[in-house]
Amino acid sequence: MRLYEQKKWWKRALALIAICIGVFSIWYTSKLVKQLANEEQKKIKLWANATQSMAKAEGNIDFLLNIVTGNETIPIILTDNNDKIISYRNLDSIQAKDTAFLNAELIEMKNQHDPIKIVYDAENNFYNLLYYKNSVILTQLKAYPAIQLALISFFAIMSYLALSSSRRAEQNQVWVGMSKETAHQLGTPISSLNEWINLLRETPKEEQDYLLDELQNDTKRLELITERFSKIGSEPVLKEENMDLVVENSMQYLKTRVSSQVAIHINIIQPGNWAKINIPLFDWVLENLCKNAIDAMNGKGELNINISSDIKHVYIDIRDTGKGIPKSKFNTVFKPGYTTKKRGWGLGLSLVKRIVEEYHKGKIFVRNSELGKGTTFRIMLNAI
Repeated sequence: MRLYEQKKWWKRALALIAICIGVFSIWYTSKLVKQLANEEQKKIKLWANATQSMAKAEGNIDFLLNIVTGNETIPIILTDNNDKIISYRNLDSIQAKDTAFLNAELIEMKNQHDPIKIVYDAENNFYNLLYYKNSVILTQLKAYPAIQLALISFFAIMSYLALSSSRRAEQNQVWVGMSKETAHQLGTPISSLNEWINLLRETPKEEQDYLLDELQNDTKRLELITERFSKIGSEPVLKEENMDLVVENSMQYLKTRVSSQVAIHINIIQPGNWAKINIPLFDWVLENLCKNAIDAMNGKGELNINISSDIKHVYIDIRDTGKGIPKSKFNTVFKPGYTTKKRGWGLGLSLVKRIVEEYHKGKIFVRNSELGKGTTFRIMLNAI
C-alpha cells in the first residue's frame, strides 16, 4: 500500500476512534444525568411527604424535620392551590426578595418538572404544590457532554493544525536539507574535476595518464552519488562483501581529496571481515562519518579506522582527534536537524543512521567521546 493511502486509512481510523470516545462519553454522562435526576426526584417526593406528615403531626417530628431541612441543593418553591408562593428554598437569598425573580423561577420550575401535590385535607381540597428544578450539579452535568465535545473538538482541530504545520515545516527542512546534501556530495568530485582539468592543461601529453585516471575516478564518483540518491526510499539489494576491501577502497578515494594535514589510518585487527551490504549506500556512510570527523578536527589531525569482528558482528570504529561530543548529545547527534555547523542542515548523521539500521539491519552509535580529545563512532553489522 502506498504511503499516502496508509496515511488516509490512519486518519480515518483515528477519526473513528475519536467519534467512538465522544459517543461513549455522551452515553455515559447521559446515564449519570438520568440517575442523578431520579435521585433528586426521590428526594423531592420524600421532602413533600415529610412536609405533609409534619402538617398532619404524623410520625417522628424530629426525623421528619431532618428530612425537610436536609435539602440543601435542590431549588424549590412551595405554593398554595392557586400558585401563590408560600415559601422557597435554595434560591439566591438576595434576589429572592424580588417578586419578579421568584415568579421567573416558578415559571422555569413549571417548565422543567410537574409539581408534587401535598394534600393536607382531601375533603376540603386543601393542598399545596411543590415546584422544583434541577440542582446546580445536575444542570452542570447535563451541560458537561456539550462542553466536553467542544473542548475535544477544539483540541483535536488545534492538534491537527499544529501537526500539519509541523509536518510541513519538517518536510521543507528535509527538502532543503536534501538539496544541501546533494550539493555537498557533488562538491568534492566537481572541485576535483576542475583541478584535474587545470593540471591537465599544464601537463605534457606524455605525462597525462595519471591525471586521466583521476578524472575517471571523479566521473565514477558522480555516478556513485547519483546511484546513492536513487536508492534512498527504495529497498536496496545487499550483497556479501569483504568489509576490509570496501573500507580501503572508500578511503583511497578520500585520501587524495582531503587536507594533507589529516592522516588517515586503516587498522584491520584480523582480516576476512564479511557482511551483507549495499556498497554505494555504505560508502556514503563512511564518507559522511569521515567528513564529519575531519570537520571536527578543523582539517588537521588523525583519523583511525579499526575493523574487527566476532562470530555475530563486524565492527567498524571511526576515531578522530577532534573537539569531541558531550555525553548528553550522544543520541541527539543522529536526529534530523541537529548540527553544530553554521551552514549545516543536520541530515548527514540521520541519513547514516537510516542507512545502517533500516537498510542494513545494523547499529551505529557514539562509542566514546572526550571533549577536546576526540570521538569514536562504532558501526555494527551482521557478520556472515
